[in-house]
Amino acid sequence: METLAFRAMNTDIFLAAEHSARAAEGLEAARTFIEESERRFSRFLPDSEVSALNSASGKWHSVSSDLMEMLRQARAFSAETRGLFDPSILSDLKRVGYDRSMDEIRRSGASSSYEGAGQRSGRPRFTEVDLDDRRHRARLPAGMEIDLGGFAKGWIVEKAAHALRGYTTACAVSAGGDIVFDGIPADGSQWHVYIEDPLDADQKVAELQMGSGAVVTSSVAKRRWLQGGIERHHLIDPRTGEPARTMWLSVTVAAPWIATAEVYAKALLIGGEFEAPLLLASHPEISYYTVDRAGQVAQNPVCVEYI
Repeated sequence: METLAFRAMNTDIFLAAEHSARAAEGLEAARTFIEESERRFSRFLPDSEVSALNSASGKWHSVSSDLMEMLRQARAFSAETRGLFDPSILSDLKRVGYDRSMDEIRRSGASSSYEGAGQRSGRPRFTEVDLDDRRHRARLPAGMEIDLGGFAKGWIVEKAAHALRGYTTACAVSAGGDIVFDGIPADGSQWHVYIEDPLDADQKVAELQMGSGAVVTSSVAKRRWLQGGIERHHLIDPRTGEPARTMWLSVTVAAPWIATAEVYAKALLIGGEFEAPLLLASHPEISYYTVDRAGQVAQNPVCVEYI
């Protein structure tokens, strides 16, 4: 395998490609795509497409075909999960201190401008976003700001993997907790994924083996900060507008497509075991693994094998 590691999207990126005459070229092409996509879709950059859409809240705004694809998928998933996945929580993220990139917060601390509790009642939901495919435009309800965050990251990872596959017979793209595998290693073996202990990154609590497909881990133990002496994390419960109170520290989901894995890793972590049967009723292809506060690992019975 040929590899390439770098920093983008406020996380560590790792690319791997089966050796070929053009593998190195493909790795660089994938890196360029990821870096350019971050500039287009980051909510932390004032000139990104997402920031422009947020600034036009309440009005029709022209969007690229890529952003339209993400918005359409995200709206459908928001309806499917009954709002447990809802990108319209940006105002809540800002209110609890996540108003800058995590790299900046780690360097200089979070804002201390917390004002009261979240108020979700009566506020528009992401399912109320209007999309006009014919005219390539979108309209957020007045006052809504969105953060596609991990969903956009997953989209970028999957597109990068598919592009890299054009240069090699098998590849993998990893961005933090989002991984896409495309193709099978030349020796015929499966890809190995280790689930780390949410409280100790040096410790592994489980190992997955799979073919082509996606793995996403969502955790409340990683992106944390203090705001006015109160510990916060980035996973907002759309039902309350507050950082989610979860029974698990992390949820890892394996699925054929990263959009599904990304959405359901978050929805399961927020919803917990009581919501899990309803959430997964229409997705029997999903495997998920949970790590609780005692470090215990549990999994649903689906075998992880996507070829």
